[in-house]
Amino acid sequence: MAATATSSAALEFESKETLQWWGRTPTVEYGFCNTCGSSLFWRAADKPDHVSITAGSLDQPTGLHTYEALFVAEAGDYHQRDPALLQHPYDH
Repeated sequence: MAATATSSAALEFESKETLQWWGRTPTVEYGFCNTCGSSLFWRAADKPDHVSITAGSLDQPTGLHTYEALFVAEAGDYHQRDPALLQHPYDH
C-alpha cells in the first residue's frame, strides 16, 4: 500500500461524517470510510503526532514520489522492484 504521512495538527478534514477509527491493537488504529470500507489512515500510540495517509485516498495530482519500499522479501513475483529505491526486506 502506498502511503504518505503528516502531523496530526496539519491534517484537516472536509467532513468526518463517514470516518471511523478501529483499534486493531491497543497501540494501533486504522481510519476507514464506514460507508465503503476504504482504508484511509493509520496511527500508532508511540507516534501520537503522526498520521499515515493512504495515497489512494488523496485527490490528484498528489505530488508524491516513492522513495522506499517495505517488506520487499514478501512481495509477490508480479511486483516490479525499482533498484533505485531504498528497500527494506521486512520493515524499517
